[in-house]
Amino acid sequence: MTPTTDQEPLTVTLRVRIGQEEAHYGGQLVDGARILRLFGDLVTEITIRSDGDEGLLSEYAGIRFTAPVRPGDYVEATARLVRSTKLRRFVELTARKVIAATGEGPSSAAVLPEPVTVCTARATTVVPRHARVFRVEDPVGASTGGR
Repeated sequence: MTPTTDQEPLTVTLRVRIGQEEAHYGGQLVDGARILRLFGDLVTEITIRSDGDEGLLSEYAGIRFTAPVRPGDYVEATARLVRSTKLRRFVELTARKVIAATGEGPSSAAVLPEPVTVCTARATTVVPRHARVFRVEDPVGASTGGR
């Protein structure tokens, strides 16, 4: 079942600066697991907002890393709830670099004219039946904690 309201799909976003301590590979590259941790936080927020519970991430699918991430970059990650069943939530995920370290100096960076997609994926999360406080289709319950 999908949300039955005329409202926009449930979408959440976060933006982080990638620190120097996160460089793991030659060329000062950040490992893809850092982006997946952002995605995990977003999926958790989706299920909290939709069900009042953190849920359990059960699967990532279609993970594609499309551009490098380096220390000093700012990454904006977005999750959008695209489908729901009684126990599962299906989420589309995108991470984009919005500010890039330029390498011209130890702290130089530039706002990118257009965000650069660095990773896309899909996730499935399970909300235990006993933990669901309210239904995804109930945006009023979502804003009041289902009470």
